[in-house]
Amino acid sequence: MTSHSKHSPNDAGTPRKKPVDEWAETIHAFESPFQLKDMTAPTGAGLTETITKIDEHRFKIRLAHSDDRANTASMLVQKMYATRGYPANPVKRGAMRFTLMAYQGDKIVGTITLALDSEQGLLADQLYKTEVDKLRATGRRVGELTKLAIDRHAGSKQIFAGLLHIAYIYAIRIYDYTDVVMEIVPRHMDYYVKMLGCEPWGEERLNPRVNFPVSLLRLSRDYVDGMIQTYGGKNSQSGTRTLYPYFFSKADEDGIMQRLMRGE
Repeated sequence: MTSHSKHSPNDAGTPRKKPVDEWAETIHAFESPFQLKDMTAPTGAGLTETITKIDEHRFKIRLAHSDDRANTASMLVQKMYATRGYPANPVKRGAMRFTLMAYQGDKIVGTITLALDSEQGLLADQLYKTEVDKLRATGRRVGELTKLAIDRHAGSKQIFAGLLHIAYIYAIRIYDYTDVVMEIVPRHMDYYVKMLGCEPWGEERLNPRVNFPVSLLRLSRDYVDGMIQTYGGKNSQSGTRTLYPYFFSKADEDGIMQRLMRGE
């Protein structure tokens, strides 16, 4: 299986004159929350300019398929963590690890890494092996989310939700895992509990990898699936104060998964 997605010519019928690699790793593209102005029926040179503007106002989620891509993700993680006084280790590639990157135009604006449980275990095992083993002992298959960073100048809800949803598709829909865990700094606990429905799963402890206190959260497949089914794709019209309206709709999710499974 490969996660590469092929893009066809744009809707206006003009082939994109871009290097092939620009779209080679794109998993999904979706609109920026910021509105465009003066986008009425351009022709000729105006059409090219308009296509460029549309491209700049779309988020594209890609898989970090090379060390260079992983290094780009690392730089964003280190930059955004430094603004909050948090240390950050580099993003590493490996088996059963998927680093997702959100781009706006040619600029990386978000990243998250999904690791799926294997013989090597998870990073969370260093501090929370007992807690993670409780899930394993009941037949749960556990993934882990790490290295989240979002550029604060971009549409953070849409980017965060898009990255999480693609990670969910990999973990839950494609690899049939049942839960994800994540180590979160205590000041962000309330946000993850309220906005994502995470369940506290491990008490606060000092993480020696970054010399900073963290707590463990768990998010189950059944909960996420139900919330996407109810709220996915509704954006701000949902009437609920969670992040799930900014996830993709179930129809979009199914389409993304099928493309990934077909290796497109």
